[in-house]
Amino acid sequence: MVTRLHPVHPSRRPVADAVAATLGLSRERMSKVDTAWLRMDSPHNLMMIVGVWVIKPGLRYADVAARLEQRMTKYPRFTQCAVEDATGATWVQDAHFDIAHHLVLEKLPKASRAAQQRALQDRLAELCMLPLDRQHPLWQFHLVENYKGGSALIVRIHHCIADGIALIAVTQSLMDGGSPPPLRPRPERPHSVEDWVTQALLRPLTHFAVKALEMAGEGAAKSLHLLQDGPVEKGIAGSVDVAKTVYQVVSDLAALALMPDDSATGLKGLPGLQKRVAWCRPLPLVEVKAVGRALNCSINDVLLSCVAGAIGAYLRAEGECVKGKVIRAMVPVNLRPPEQVYTLGNQFGLAPMVLPIGLDNPVERVYAVRQGMAELKGSMQPLLTFGLLAVAGLLVKPAQDAMLSLFSKKTTAVMTNVPGPATKLKLCGSTIEETLFWVPQSGTVGLGVSILSYGGGVQFGVVSDSTLCPDPQKIIDQFEPEFARLSLVTLMLPWGDE
Repeated sequence: MVTRLHPVHPSRRPVADAVAATLGLSRERMSKVDTAWLRMDSPHNLMMIVGVWVIKPGLRYADVAARLEQRMTKYPRFTQCAVEDATGATWVQDAHFDIAHHLVLEKLPKASRAAQQRALQDRLAELCMLPLDRQHPLWQFHLVENYKGGSALIVRIHHCIADGIALIAVTQSLMDGGSPPPLRPRPERPHSVEDWVTQALLRPLTHFAVKALEMAGEGAAKSLHLLQDGPVEKGIAGSVDVAKTVYQVVSDLAALALMPDDSATGLKGLPGLQKRVAWCRPLPLVEVKAVGRALNCSINDVLLSCVAGAIGAYLRAEGECVKGKVIRAMVPVNLRPPEQVYTLGNQFGLAPMVLPIGLDNPVERVYAVRQGMAELKGSMQPLLTFGLLAVAGLLVKPAQDAMLSLFSKKTTAVMTNVPGPATKLKLCGSTIEETLFWVPQSGTVGLGVSILSYGGGVQFGVVSDSTLCPDPQKIIDQFEPEFARLSLVTLMLPWGDE
């Protein structure tokens, strides 16, 4: 008889250890950052990365199950349970792993094709607030049959397993022609991003941040120098580099700490317990690129300005005055070295992106976004936020919640902007026609925005708290008109004879 493992109360950790040892199950301590994500679930927001693929022709359950079992199980994390204890969490092999628990077959209510998308959005919204079962590995796929003449595949993966960059590698390995992760030796722990941040940033900031903020650049460098085990012999150039680095760290830490609360809008407040989801049809990527070239802006500048315009237009339609207002969206920034793309876990920071929702002129808005993006270049804020997550993973949960809630007051949305494959991918012989995913909103943040380029198009999606934004389709409906306005104004600008 084999004993089934269940998530254990902290006081029962020795029992869990004994059971795992008896069964010969593999165990691995969870990193502090991943632990922070595991404990960040709340009644308002679950820490799941949620996505949906629209696929034609339809898929067979048996084919998808075989593909998942063949490819996903090559990553140990997808066959391991997350077991919490008083000091953190541990990955423990699921003794009763069954792919049937991780692939659920669903059917939407019968409806016209026009109503099928809304039905899929409603089901996706429900799944955004349905916790994953802690008695099993924290991921699940939902295969929706007969969706618009094909299938839809909804993906839910807890953020403690991996960040978006790593999960892109995972999903690509599922595709036709994809391959399992290469067998590589596990990198030494001292070279991990988490350990580097802890040693190089957290220790000095923990002990000397307050003093450093009261000093000028050289004083801050002296504070960092005090942390070193012995005298450091550096040339003048080396001392200048250290001073510049420390000054940048201290400046960015101050910017994060002193960042004012976000502008008050109807999108801020205490979230409820339900979500709403919406997305638009893809925009042609070639048109977005053309506008960017004409304005000497990046594709990101163009798309982010359209997001700001869409949110501003939505709030104005709801009767709010947004003139002069800005809101912030926390944007994930990858810290993962290219050679670790197949290594799961979380190696990213967050950068606060300012969205000028109060600027009505689309060209003025796109240049304001470009300036904001330029100011973020070279910033160490992503590293600092990663470090704060590592610290949060060391704290007890109430202290972690209190620490991370500070960001909720300063942020209205979480936003991802990911360039996907230029050609459409195939899964089990069928073509993925559309793809969208959202990263979770933490604390009391009630809005998630997704921008994803794929197969020659750019798709815009929103997940919102139903209390703060009961109909995100109204935001979605403003996105394409905002891009059309920007395109029209761009064409009308005086470009000279060339």
